[in-house]
Amino acid sequence: MLNQIIKDGIEHSVQRVFNTLGADYPEDIAILIEQPANLEHGDYSCNIAMQLAKTLRKSPMVIAELVKAELQFQGRFAGLLQKVEVAAPGFINLYMNWQSWAEHSFELPASTGEKVIIEHTSINPNKAAHVGHLRNACIGDTLVRIMKRTGYNVEVHNYIDDLGNQLADTVVGLLNIPLEGKHQRFGDFCWDLYAKVNKEYALNPEMTHKRTDILHSLELGGGNEAWLGNLVAERIVREHVEEMKHFGIYYDLLVWESSILKEGFWAAAAELLKQTAVFVQETEGKLAGCWVLKQGTEANIGADSEEHQLDKVLVRSNGILTYTAKDIAYHLWKFGLLTKDFSYSEFSSGLWTTGLTGTQESYGQADRVINVIDYRQEYPQQMVKQALGALGYNEQADKLHHVSYGVVSLSPASAAELGIDISEGKSSYAMSGRQGIGIKVSDLVELMEQNIEHSRSDKDGLSSRLIATAAIRYYLLRFNLGTEIVFDFKQATEISGNTGVYLMYTFARATSVLSKATIPILTAAAQLQFPSELEKAELALLRQLSLWPEILHSASIELTPNTLCTYAHTLATLFNNFYSGCPILKGDPATIKFRLWLTSRFKDILGDVLEVLGLPTPNRM
Repeated sequence: MLNQIIKDGIEHSVQRVFNTLGADYPEDIAILIEQPANLEHGDYSCNIAMQLAKTLRKSPMVIAELVKAELQFQGRFAGLLQKVEVAAPGFINLYMNWQSWAEHSFELPASTGEKVIIEHTSINPNKAAHVGHLRNACIGDTLVRIMKRTGYNVEVHNYIDDLGNQLADTVVGLLNIPLEGKHQRFGDFCWDLYAKVNKEYALNPEMTHKRTDILHSLELGGGNEAWLGNLVAERIVREHVEEMKHFGIYYDLLVWESSILKEGFWAAAAELLKQTAVFVQETEGKLAGCWVLKQGTEANIGADSEEHQLDKVLVRSNGILTYTAKDIAYHLWKFGLLTKDFSYSEFSSGLWTTGLTGTQESYGQADRVINVIDYRQEYPQQMVKQALGALGYNEQADKLHHVSYGVVSLSPASAAELGIDISEGKSSYAMSGRQGIGIKVSDLVELMEQNIEHSRSDKDGLSSRLIATAAIRYYLLRFNLGTEIVFDFKQATEISGNTGVYLMYTFARATSVLSKATIPILTAAAQLQFPSELEKAELALLRQLSLWPEILHSASIELTPNTLCTYAHTLATLFNNFYSGCPILKGDPATIKFRLWLTSRFKDILGDVLEVLGLPTPNRM
């Protein structure tokens, strides 16, 4: 990668300066480079001279001149460096030879080929999916694409909680609550039923015992209620899986919570945990009779709150396992640390599922595990890490990553449109499945599709539905992960600005320009004659193009899909500036050839970005 070549060159030059001055080279030097916003300050800039002034007891300007001399002497840049300048109070500004850059091939760092299991989506199988679930799936799928693109062996899991309260509530509703109305899908029917049964609980609290009875039936399996629960869960999961396909989201394996319990995974995990000092049975207090995971000294502040007390319970006093207990067993299996395995069968074409019958397949045995779960599950995820560490699996604990993200709530305008009372004047309103408050994915797609269909004049390109799903996906990806998305119908359905539609339109524009070329488009930069002085729009576009390998690699390390959105929007904007300010198909032959090459290079890189983001690459919108 270009930035790494520059960093290595500066570091080597700084080491030579230390050797020349007879000084010891500190091991903690952090060499940082950046692309200045002002093009006149170079393509890259470094402030290392100012950092070293105190250590070397020389002025930053003197140190910068010494580093500059070494940079020019060593010739480590393979012709990539055009010139170096020093600017007060000690910046080292580097100007690149962009023709030389264009002739090089900059590859991503070699991958170790590690196997990565990414778990995402994991919607309770009791009703239709809403937009909050979709944010999880879009983040997870983009991480899958990032890791695959950077050379990892990726296995995608969708964890299905088919033993939880939510499914039990839906089964209670089916058995006890009459519901009429027109529903296109079973999940939509269950959406309304789930809200209705929770209203019934509020009116008749004694009815909650039915939930407890159903939960026991689901865990025992084999009876009428358990089979009904199985049928509900499978039908809902099939709808979820099909719905996610519209967004380009696929899975390798469905892992059912009931399989973890019935295959004896927890029993095996418990035997391991009982050999540690942190898994104990409480004998007094509120948690008497419960098996808990005792906190280490690293426990976060607030870990003794009532909520966290419940999170660290693995087995309740009545013998029922908590979600965290099953998750610990699941993660021991993910890392290949349990002697037990699932049986597998095909759920649908290309998608496998765990079960009690089937064949043996090569799932699990991960080197790294990435879980996409919202920020409210941070503490249970810490418990899984702590359990791995307590068992001596510190390396695996270090390679367990929780990708936390903010939930999706409703803007006041969207809440009012759904009939929610907004008289309190809140800035946002939480979605609640129990109250039937939220935006179903299917409803959002239909709304977006209608908006696009009514606003577009040319309907010969991508279908309005495909544009709609791409626009929604990008909208849910572009925010920083920790940001709560305050969902607004109007904002979400916009098709200009920092949107997926803008990116796809820009890609189609570049494709159209290239299709109109009347001369061959050169792909080898060595055959080109670069301008002696680049236009500002050309230089800005070249600089942004050069960043792609670095941005992609960084996203694979930091697990931040949103940074790709920021990069893509800037890249598209710079291309449109170039398109407006620099005629591509007019001028002298050398200029036309160069600008066609630059357009082709832009199209290839934006196409790569769109593919990693899970968006189409249309020839025509």
